[in-house]
Amino acid sequence: MAGMAGSEAKPAPLRKSATAYRTISEVSDDLAVPQHVLRFWETKFSQVRPLKRGGGRRYYRPEDVQLLRRIQRLLYEEGYTIKGVQRLLKEGKSAEADAPSAAASDEAGAPTGPARPVAVTRTKPVAKPRDELQLSLLAGAGREGRAQGISTELRDELTVLLAELKRLQAALRGDA
Repeated sequence: MAGMAGSEAKPAPLRKSATAYRTISEVSDDLAVPQHVLRFWETKFSQVRPLKRGGGRRYYRPEDVQLLRRIQRLLYEEGYTIKGVQRLLKEGKSAEADAPSAAASDEAGAPTGPARPVAVTRTKPVAKPRDELQLSLLAGAGREGRAQGISTELRDELTVLLAELKRLQAALRGDA
C-alpha cells in the first residue's frame, strides 16, 4: 500500500467560485502581500472588515478582496501614501475610478479601457526658513535666493517631500 500512495499524483487544488469567502492565506497569495500587511491594512482602512470566526480566523468576502486589491494597487503601483488612500476611500473617488458605471460610459461615449488614477491633492506645507535655505542650496540658488536650476513645480514637490521626510523622522524618533 505504501508503494501505491507514492505513485499517485497529488490532485490539483480546487478553484473557488468568485463568490466564495477566502482565508487570509489565500488572499495573501493572490495579492502577493504578506499576511501581516493585510492585518495591518485592517487597522488603517476601516472599510476592510473580514468576517472573524472561532480562534480569530479571518474570512474575506469578494468585496473585501476587491477593496484590498485596490488598496494594493494604489499603494504599490500608483505610489499613494496610506493617508492618501484613506482620503480616496473616504471620498469614494477610488471606487469611481475603478468601477465607472456602464451607463455613464455609454452615455459619454468613453472608452471602456482601464480606469485612470485619481490624483490626491497635496497641501503645500508652510516651509520654515531653514527648509527654504536647504531647498535653495539644493536647487543651486544664486545670491538673490531664487532657484535657478529647477522649475517651480519641482521645487514645490521637493518642499512636500522634505516635509514628509521630516514628519517620518519625527515619528521614528517618537516625537509625533
